[in-house]
Amino acid sequence: MRAILEDPRSGQVSVYETPEPELRAGGILVRTHFSVISAGTERAKLEAGQKSLMGKALQRPDLVQQVIDYARANGVWAAYHKVRSRLDNLSPLGYSCAGIIIATGLGVTEFRPGDRVACGGAGYANHAEVDFIPRNLAVSVPEKVPLEQAALTTIGAIAVQGLRQSQATFGESVAVIGAGLVGVLTVQLARAAGCRVIAIDADARRAEQAAMLGAQKGLVAGDPQIQDAVREFSPDGVDVVILTAATPSSEPIELAGRITRDRGRIVIVGDVGMGISRRIAYAKELSIVCSRSYGPGRYDPQYEEEGKDYPVGYVRWTERRNMEAFLNFLASGAIDVAPLLEQRYPMEKAVQAYEDLREWRAYTALLEYPAVLPVEPALTPVSKRAERNSISGTLRVGCIGAGGFAREAIFPSLRSAKNVVLESVATASGVAAESARRGFGFARTQTPSALLQDPDIDSVFILSRHDSHVSYVAAAISDNKLVFVEKPLATRRGELEEIRSIYERKKKANGSPFLMVGFNRRFAPLTGQLRSFFSKRREPMMIHVRINAGFLPRDHWTQQKSGGGRIVGELCHFVDWARSLIGVPIERVWAAALPDGWRYSRDNVAVTLSFRDGSLTNLLYLANGDRAVAKEYYEVFCEGGIARLEDFRTLELTRNGKTRCVRSKQDKGHREELERTLKAMITGQESPIPFDQLCEVTEATFAIEEAIAAGSAILLCPTTTVPVAAEKEPGNVLIS
Repeated sequence: MRAILEDPRSGQVSVYETPEPELRAGGILVRTHFSVISAGTERAKLEAGQKSLMGKALQRPDLVQQVIDYARANGVWAAYHKVRSRLDNLSPLGYSCAGIIIATGLGVTEFRPGDRVACGGAGYANHAEVDFIPRNLAVSVPEKVPLEQAALTTIGAIAVQGLRQSQATFGESVAVIGAGLVGVLTVQLARAAGCRVIAIDADARRAEQAAMLGAQKGLVAGDPQIQDAVREFSPDGVDVVILTAATPSSEPIELAGRITRDRGRIVIVGDVGMGISRRIAYAKELSIVCSRSYGPGRYDPQYEEEGKDYPVGYVRWTERRNMEAFLNFLASGAIDVAPLLEQRYPMEKAVQAYEDLREWRAYTALLEYPAVLPVEPALTPVSKRAERNSISGTLRVGCIGAGGFAREAIFPSLRSAKNVVLESVATASGVAAESARRGFGFARTQTPSALLQDPDIDSVFILSRHDSHVSYVAAAISDNKLVFVEKPLATRRGELEEIRSIYERKKKANGSPFLMVGFNRRFAPLTGQLRSFFSKRREPMMIHVRINAGFLPRDHWTQQKSGGGRIVGELCHFVDWARSLIGVPIERVWAAALPDGWRYSRDNVAVTLSFRDGSLTNLLYLANGDRAVAKEYYEVFCEGGIARLEDFRTLELTRNGKTRCVRSKQDKGHREELERTLKAMITGQESPIPFDQLCEVTEATFAIEEAIAAGSAILLCPTTTVPVAAEKEPGNVLIS
C-alpha cells in the first residue's frame, strides 16, 4: 500500500510503499477513502522537522535533557547513535480519516466488514491507503453524512470537547479566538448549541470568513477598538472565551482576559502562550481550563489501545462519544463543513497539498484515495545484498519488530555479520518496517504473517512487543524456522505451556527446534571473566544483585498487561544471569515487594533464589532510587573470593588480599550473544541457551509474582542436592 510519511531529519514529505498494517485483536482494518490534513497541527510538525538539529533542540529542551541524561549513563557515542536512530525513523502523518472496514479483529462485535467509519488518533488514522484502528478510535458514519465530511470527525471532536469544557449554555455569549479549522468548527457548534458567537483572528480575511461561516461578528485581534466591539456585542463582556489559536505568544489569552465578563470562563484548546496577567485573572475571578484533545480517554492506553470503555453513567462524553456527537451534528444539518473542504487532492499529490497549505493558508486539504487499491507486488524490490541467497552457507534472516532496541542493538550487528542476508523486515504498522529497510539494507518489507510463512526465510528474529512474542514464536517454530526472540519468552504461564507444547511436538517429529531468547548479560565479556574467576569452585555461591531500574509510571506500556510487567519483562535478565553463573537449576523462590502506594507497580522487589547445589542469589529490583547512581551492581562471594561488577564497565576480582580491576566500555553482551546465535544457526548447532533453561528462567519470573501474592516460597523443582558445577552447559564456559 501507499502511505504519506515524513523524514524527521529534513521535514520532507513523500509518498512511500509500505506493507499493510497487521490486523490485531480489538481493532479493525480500514480502507481509507478520505483523510484530512490539519493546517495547524501537521504544518507545525513539519516546520519543526525542517529545523536544524540545533533548532530542534531549542524547541524541545526537555528532550535535550533526556539525551544528556542518557549520555551520562551510557556514554556520548551511545547517545549519538540513539538520536540518529530516532531521526532515521520515518514518521506517519495524519490523525483524522474516514473509510470502509475491510476486516475486524478478535473481540470486535460492533463493526462488520463493509461498514463506513470515521477514525481518529495520531499513529492510527494515518494518511495511508489502509489503517489499523483500535475499536475506541472508530465510529460508524450515519447514512446522510458523506465520507469526505466524516473525515473531519476527529478534528470536530476537538472542537466538541472544547465547547463542553466551556460549559456554555443556551443564550450565552461565546468568543472564539483563532478562526482556523478548529475555530470555525467551534463557532458552528456553539451556534448550533444556541449560543451567540463572535470570532476573532489576527488575520482579517480569516475573521471575515468566520462571519460568513456562522459567527455573528468577525473581529480582528489587532484592532485597537476590539474591546468596544465586544462590549457592543455583549455589554458586560462575553461569558466564555475559547482559544483555538496556535502561537507561542500570550497575547490571545491576555485578550481573552480583557473581554471576558466578571467570573467568566476561558478554555484553552490551541497551543498558545499561557502568560495571563494575574491582575486581570484575579480581579475578574476567571475560570481558566485546558481542553484535552478529543475528550476523556485520550492518552489513556487502556481506553485507546486496549478498548476498555468508560461507563456512560460516570463519563458521559468520552472521545468516541464526542466523535459520534459531531457526526450527529453533520447528519442533522446543524453545521456545514462543505466550505471547509474545497481543497481536494488525490493522495499521490499529497506533497503538493502540503505546499499549497503553507502558501494559501487554507483551512485544510482533503486527500482522496482510490476506491480499490492497485494490485502491488507482494515484495518490494530486492536489493543487491540479497543476491547472496543462492550461495550455500548463508542465513536468510527476517525480523519482526523495528523499535529502538532493534535498531540500536540488533540490526547493526546483523548487518555486519558474515554469511547473513537481511531478507525481510515486518512490523505491525508497516511504516517502521520501511524505515528499517531503507536504513539497514533489508531486501524487502512484509507483513508479520507473510514473513512467518515465507519459504525464502531461514531464521526469524522476533523483536516486537512482549505480548506478541508467543504467537510469533509458535508460528515460526511450526514453520521449521530458526528462532531468536527478545525477552521475555512469554508473559503468562499459559503462553509458556503453549510454546513448550509446540516445541516438544516438533522435537518428536523433526528433532529439537532452534529457539534462543535474548538473555544477553550471560554473554557479556566481563561476565565471562567473572565466571572464569570462579571456574574451579567446589562450594555454593552467594550472589547479590542490585538493579536501580528507575521509576516508570503505572501507565507505561511495560507495566500494562501487554508488557507483562517489569518482573516478567526485565527482571528475567538478572535471574538468567545468576542461573548461568551458578550452573544448576533454580529450586525455590521467595519474594516480597514494597507497598505500591498507587505509585509503583510491584517494581520495588526483593527476591531470593535458592539453587539445587545450595547457592543463593539475593536480587533487589528497585524503582524508588536515583538514576544518577549506576543501574546494575553485582557481587559474588565464593571460597574466599569476591567479585564486584558495576554496569558492565568495571569488574573487581579480589582473592588473598589482592584485587585486580578490569575496566572497559559498557558491553552487556549483545554482540557476543548474536555472534554465537548466528554461528549456531548457520552450522546447525543447538541454541546457545538450552530450551529447558529458557523455560526455567521464565517460570522463575512467574514464581516471583506468585510468591509476592502468596507471601510464601514457591517450589520450582524437587529438592535434590547435586555436586557443585555438576551441570555443563554452553553458558558456563569462558567467553573470549
